[in-house]
Amino acid sequence: MINFSLTGVSDLSRFDTTYKDEILTSIKRVVERGWYILGPELEAFEREFAAYLGVKNAIGVGNGSDALILALRALGVERKRVIVAANAGMYSTLAVLDLGGQPVFVDVDQKTALMHLDAAAEVVASGEVDAIIITHLYGRMQNDIESFVRYARSHGIAVVEDCAQAHGARRGNIMAGTVGDVGCFSFYPTKNLGALGDGGALVTNDDSLAAKLRQLRQYGWSEKYRVTILGGKNSRLDELQAAVLRTRLPHLDEWNSARRTIAQRYAAMIDHPKVFVPPLGSTEYVAHLMVVRVKDRGVLLAHLRSAGIPFDIHYPIPDYKQPAIADGYAYVDLPETEAWAREVVTLPCFPGMTEQEIDYIASAINRWR
Repeated sequence: MINFSLTGVSDLSRFDTTYKDEILTSIKRVVERGWYILGPELEAFEREFAAYLGVKNAIGVGNGSDALILALRALGVERKRVIVAANAGMYSTLAVLDLGGQPVFVDVDQKTALMHLDAAAEVVASGEVDAIIITHLYGRMQNDIESFVRYARSHGIAVVEDCAQAHGARRGNIMAGTVGDVGCFSFYPTKNLGALGDGGALVTNDDSLAAKLRQLRQYGWSEKYRVTILGGKNSRLDELQAAVLRTRLPHLDEWNSARRTIAQRYAAMIDHPKVFVPPLGSTEYVAHLMVVRVKDRGVLLAHLRSAGIPFDIHYPIPDYKQPAIADGYAYVDLPETEAWAREVVTLPCFPGMTEQEIDYIASAINRWR
């Protein structure tokens, strides 16, 4: 028996200790400068993050949810109908609702849990929507997003990418977040590129859209105390978080590779008739979450708990069944979305996990009866 003591599906205490000196050096730099909001660290991080993704503009904001709201607002998508997936934690749905809009839910793929783009295309063709939010879920880049975005644009439909779980995912030279009109990122601490608190960013190749987003993140100012557009927020990525992210960005591809290796080891080892491991893919998958689908989930979770193995469920309730809005969406029936909600289980996956820990978890799953 190994000394198995994971604190969760992502063990931040172990991860952050490894890079403590880099983090403390970056924080000291900010404190000694005494500039904490919209300063040189943020400007440098925005340049470096944009260069990493291969886009013209990156705009740091307070968190990933603000990024989604500001993206829709800058695109003029308020009080409009917006296609969203219903299996991704309610974040996109809340952004649409925050702007007085109506989410339009479409089903997901049985194997990947990603939005079923054929179903989305049928809604686009109906002419009854104004935008779509495509979520790169679990660290897996949406399949065939390039051709779908071309199709959406031909119908005048704006496309926002939710990349909160897909930092660094790429297909060839195409990076997640760079295909649609705007890409939205979260830097919550557990993300593949995480800060030491909340943070987010928007990315775009549209200079005029970027200028509008920069105004919207700070009250709608065109200059200090001069509000020229409505709908602005106080939503700025602060200097401390930007400095920490600058230290971490150069490690991102290495960490993503480590995550993929962990996921591949799980996939190679898990061999149970009631457990389905989704296809992993190559660089389009950055293993933000290692999820499996399980028949009799409750029984397996009890088994994992007895073995001291942490787990989570991403996500247990489809958006349209959330208590706050369920009464208005009783007509929605998305069988694959609901199957994922019933069966998904998230296993530990983060850089720094040992092979022995992965093997222990996989073996425990295989022993389950």
